[in-house]
Amino acid sequence: MSTATATFDTLDDLDSDQRVLVRLDLNSPIEDGEPQDNRRFERHAETVRELADAGHRVVLLAHQGRPGRDDFVSLAGHAEILAAHVGRDVDFVADTYGDAALEAIDALDAGEVLLLENTRMCDEELPEEAPAVKADTEFVRALAPHFDAYVNDAYSAAHRSHASLVGFPEVLPAYAGRVMQTEYEANTAIAQKEFDGQVTMAVGGTKATDVIDVMNNLGDDVDDFLLGGIAGELFLRAAGRPVGFDLDPEQDLYDTQWEQNHDLVAEMLAERGDQITLATDLAYEADGERAEIDVDALEEKDVSFLDVGTDTAEGYADVVRGSEAVFVKGALGVFEDERFSVGTVTLLEAIAETDCFSVVGGGDTSRAIEMYGLDEADFDHVSIAGGAYIRALTGQPLAGVEALKQD
Repeated sequence: MSTATATFDTLDDLDSDQRVLVRLDLNSPIEDGEPQDNRRFERHAETVRELADAGHRVVLLAHQGRPGRDDFVSLAGHAEILAAHVGRDVDFVADTYGDAALEAIDALDAGEVLLLENTRMCDEELPEEAPAVKADTEFVRALAPHFDAYVNDAYSAAHRSHASLVGFPEVLPAYAGRVMQTEYEANTAIAQKEFDGQVTMAVGGTKATDVIDVMNNLGDDVDDFLLGGIAGELFLRAAGRPVGFDLDPEQDLYDTQWEQNHDLVAEMLAERGDQITLATDLAYEADGERAEIDVDALEEKDVSFLDVGTDTAEGYADVVRGSEAVFVKGALGVFEDERFSVGTVTLLEAIAETDCFSVVGGGDTSRAIEMYGLDEADFDHVSIAGGAYIRALTGQPLAGVEALKQD
């Protein structure tokens, strides 16, 4: 088995005693105006701590929400949460590239850490434009001369061509932080590693269009796709089962995605049916309890299916135990409700107890690991990326990654 090698420089290549501008992704749930601690703070703290411990002067950029939304707030609270994870002070200045920010940057001593204000409060940050255009913004031109190097650790935002992600690598030596490095290597492993044994991918969740695109792109790299969630029902519908459509016309979970993808789904079943494993039973709610029905016994869909059935979950677990590599994108059911967590948790438990290379992607699915007391250390990688993870699996370039690859 060969290991994928990133084509960008990392912190291992960074010279000593640098004033470093570091892009993180601290975008978080906001409750009562305050950011909530989450896995992103913990992961990014590793990069920040390594840089500070090495004696660099560390200045951080990050975003929160979008203009006009309730979660578009200052990063003052983020600095406090991050400091707790880093284990040292993280100062904050309510400015991004004005005089207050520049004075605070220039005043930093070795090992000190400073977080600047929300990048999306800068008008030049958000529009999706080419790196050369972003490099010519006042945002980049004002900040760049105050730094020796730029580090991008924000893999989960790397699909965006924003100023703080693609502008600075045009004018500063650029490096990948530890989160960027590990996410890139894990999320491209399915196409770039060579495995001697079976490669399995479990796909589910509510965004069937995304996982169908992933399946179509990775068909030559995956031996067995285990299906659940909305995508699972759409494939069952294509196989002639009376499922995969909306019961409530106001709840558009299936019908639009079916219209967009039914030709591709039918084609994939016809051409790759031996690689696609569908649920043999499904779970639903009856009188407040979990109930199950065999797919072969279905005559019509008159209930909402909320999980794969127990037999399906156990069958999927058996496939996992015989695999050398397992990748997960999306939950197999509504795991937030314990009654319908069987599919997702049974799958994750099988991965955790199996000596296979494993990557669990998507914020919702990775949340199940914590919710049900599983040990994250039992998985090779638990991704904190959403849109970037999907783009990596579908073979699409990520603007922030491509910017780091420049000579």
